[in-house]
Amino acid sequence: MSVRHWSVAGAIASMLLADVAFAQTPASPARPAGTAAYPAKLVRIVDAFPPGGGSDVVARLIAPKLTEAWGQQVIVENRGGANGIIGNEHVLRSPADGYTVLIATGSYAANPSLYKLPYDPINDIAVLGQVASTIFLVVVHPSVPVKNVKEFLALARAKPGAINFGSTGTGGSTHLVMEFFKLTAGVDLTHIPYKGTGPAVSDLVGGQIQVMIAATAPVMPHVKSGRLRALAVTGSKRITAMPDLPTVIESGVPGYDVTSWYAFVGPKGLGKEIVAQWNTELARVTQMQDIRERFAAGGMDAVSGPPEQFFTILKRDIERWQRVVKQAGIKLTS
Repeated sequence: MSVRHWSVAGAIASMLLADVAFAQTPASPARPAGTAAYPAKLVRIVDAFPPGGGSDVVARLIAPKLTEAWGQQVIVENRGGANGIIGNEHVLRSPADGYTVLIATGSYAANPSLYKLPYDPINDIAVLGQVASTIFLVVVHPSVPVKNVKEFLALARAKPGAINFGSTGTGGSTHLVMEFFKLTAGVDLTHIPYKGTGPAVSDLVGGQIQVMIAATAPVMPHVKSGRLRALAVTGSKRITAMPDLPTVIESGVPGYDVTSWYAFVGPKGLGKEIVAQWNTELARVTQMQDIRERFAAGGMDAVSGPPEQFFTILKRDIERWQRVVKQAGIKLTS
């Protein structure tokens, strides 16, 4: 998860990435004598979605820090399509040399529930490390005559199927979190799939769709500007960036608690030294005050830990979304 509306990506980038690209960071510790020099050339971080989504924001915050630490260019390359599968496969079929890595999102864990994948989502990867966790925001276009989740549910129940919600694509994380919401709250909404967060948010801002449960980073600027209205957060607790915004559970939908994540992975067979270098550097970057502040402004928490820690989270989420897909009866249309 090329975008049709560059204005969305530009707005997000200007709101969340200002002053980051040129920020100075402490130098990384010197490598031990005799250690192979990595990286020795340009490194690509592949985002499997078009510009404008949360993964794009996170990757473009971290890439400059790695460039400064390693003395080699680290760039972000958007390869959107097929709900992230195209970009995922590109990385997992790349040489295991550390020069092509993936920023993975919750959709990576959701895809196995619906698609016959051209790769094994568990056994074809080398985990480099998680960098952030995030909840989602329930957001509506301002023309929708509701101020909170209770009013939204009343409207949805009065007009079954009349309210359209957008997602990053059928089977993607934003689709499944809404299907989970529909199941938990007992409402009927109509799904409009898009090819990534950017196009979906753009149409939500434009009023072509009425509601979305989206990652915080791409919609927060629009909420603050008044172009979207936030009704609730999906986690078990409120977020610092919007302390007055209740959780979905507080709003009268017990049992609805959803979080997501951003993590870096590479193809299987990646050398242990390179994995360790990435994991160490990602942990260092996520502890930087400016990164933590930027993450917090977008409703995200900086996270670090060993690869095994994220691997456990990934397997848990794959199993959870398989259950939701089965209960909701979600099927691909093609």
